[in-house]
Amino acid sequence: MNRILRRAFPLALGLVLPLAAQAADPVPAGERALAHDLLVQMIGTDTTSEHGSTTVLAEALAQRFLKAGFPAADVQVVGDDPKRRNLVVRLRGQGEREPVLLLAHLDVVEALPQDWHFPPFKLTEKDGYYYGRGTMDIKGAGAGLVATLLRLHQEGFKPKGDYILALTAGEEDGKSNGIQWLLAHRPELIRSQYSINVDGGGPEIRNGRPEVVAVETAEKVYASYTLTVRNPGGHSSLPTPDNAIYRLAAGLMRLSKLDFPLHTNSATRGYYAQLATLYTGSTAADMRAVARDPSDPAAMQRLAASSPYNNAHLRTTCVPTLLAGGDAENALPQMARATVNCRILPDEPPARVEAAIRKALEDPQIEVAPVAPAPASPPSPIDPALFAQVARTAKAVWGHAMPVSPYMSAGASDSVFLRAAGMPSYVFNGIPYDVDDDRSHGQDERILVTSYYQSLDFDYRLLKNL
Repeated sequence: MNRILRRAFPLALGLVLPLAAQAADPVPAGERALAHDLLVQMIGTDTTSEHGSTTVLAEALAQRFLKAGFPAADVQVVGDDPKRRNLVVRLRGQGEREPVLLLAHLDVVEALPQDWHFPPFKLTEKDGYYYGRGTMDIKGAGAGLVATLLRLHQEGFKPKGDYILALTAGEEDGKSNGIQWLLAHRPELIRSQYSINVDGGGPEIRNGRPEVVAVETAEKVYASYTLTVRNPGGHSSLPTPDNAIYRLAAGLMRLSKLDFPLHTNSATRGYYAQLATLYTGSTAADMRAVARDPSDPAAMQRLAASSPYNNAHLRTTCVPTLLAGGDAENALPQMARATVNCRILPDEPPARVEAAIRKALEDPQIEVAPVAPAPASPPSPIDPALFAQVARTAKAVWGHAMPVSPYMSAGASDSVFLRAAGMPSYVFNGIPYDVDDDRSHGQDERILVTSYYQSLDFDYRLLKNL
């Protein structure tokens, strides 16, 4: 999921009342009730990889479309993994343009009840928020797409071209990834002019209201490496200086000092150009300097130092995320291993990153191996017509003009597979969110209640007018 990696600077925000007061609710009562029921159902269905199932939810949602009158041929639950199947629904259009793919993933990351203040797999409303695992990542936006397609079908609306809704498995952990399966086995089901992936992006709330609509057009390349040290081991009563854990730990300390070069691409330059309009003083000046081509090196350095978000958008990053070692507490370790996760700028070769890791470790006895090949992630070109329609829709929903800004995500989404297959992908949704209160993958995940229902208006207007 991408959205958690878009926060630039903390802002003091008074959110619930200002956002709720911006406009009267244009969503019909029946649509609100349907959207609420959908969110209850989707949050209440455990779709974690370990003990849940996307198939259960995909089949339940398929029944909603079939009961609404969608032809059976246009509602398909597909996939080889019995627990991780995908739903693909087609709303037929007039054939005047190529189809547009609407994408959301059904799976969510684990949530342990003892870690939360609310039941994670039950939708809870409290103090103007909806709580539950997946509210933000990304069942909230997925429920909005389902509700909108059902509403358009009920109204007899025929878009210029087909809308294809794909609700997929395996985005979070990569197991039986739905988009990869569809591209490999049923590409005809999702073949489209471009995709709108709701797994991130959208209206950022600043100063109490949505101020900018961020549309992801590029993302960093996801690549992990294992660092392994092997040793004969022995009994712990006879320790030796050559200890696998010591050697690995020393290498990791050297790796912690590795900083990759700072540079920008068209997506980051466009994003900082728009973001500069929301700031003043030296911060705005640095953003404008970074938005130029070539970017100002000193300004990049200051921005990178200002927050983890800016640092992640201006350079490749690598960080240890997993550790393992030893077989017993009374035995010297025969193996110690760390997993290092890298997020590589799209124009930086992964081989260069691996070479930099080896150089930083300064120890040939630490084996470095990629976990899997790094997927290509070519940026999607900015689509002026789509961006203009997003801007018109945002103004109609929230009552004021706001910039639509391309950006590069420091996270990862299924858009990487679509782009690699030649399909442009644009990542955004219509749920306004507080840039300083993103709880995706974390404790007490939540979205504003008003944001959820405003997103229904956004989705409806956008899909009617594309």
